Amino acid sequence: MKSKLPVIVGSIFAAYLAFVAVVVLVYDPTPDEMDWEDRQEYINAKLTEISLGQSITQIKSLLGKADFSEAKVTNENAIQVLFYRTHHKKSDGETTKDECTPLLFKDQKLIAWGEGTYQQYLTGGLTN
Repeated sequence: MKSKLPVIVGSIFAAYLAFVAVVVLVYDPTPDEMDWEDRQEYINAKLTEISLGQSITQIKSLLGKADFSEAKVTNENAIQVLFYRTHHKKSDGETTKDECTPLLFKDQKLIAWGEGTYQQYLTGGLTN
């Protein structure tokens, strides 16, 4: 009588391979689970899909957790700035604001993004 062990082991191995294939083909990591290079590329691609007026919740859902955040209240309005890394400058193991694109929100709605508009915000010219 032949042993059924090789058939059982072969079946388990085939099931394992099928499982791995499904995970590799179907699993799509969130931005927060990506390595920095993939996340940076992903965010750059997704920035072309955002539009003024989107909520901060929608943006966070699309882009993931921000690398930096700032907030203040001006003229009865809540202003928040989220910074997402979009361009590598120096291989030092640290992400800095100058490697990020700022997204500005007024009362939880996207009003602008980009370095130029952030500089306007800093001088008080954007949110008044």
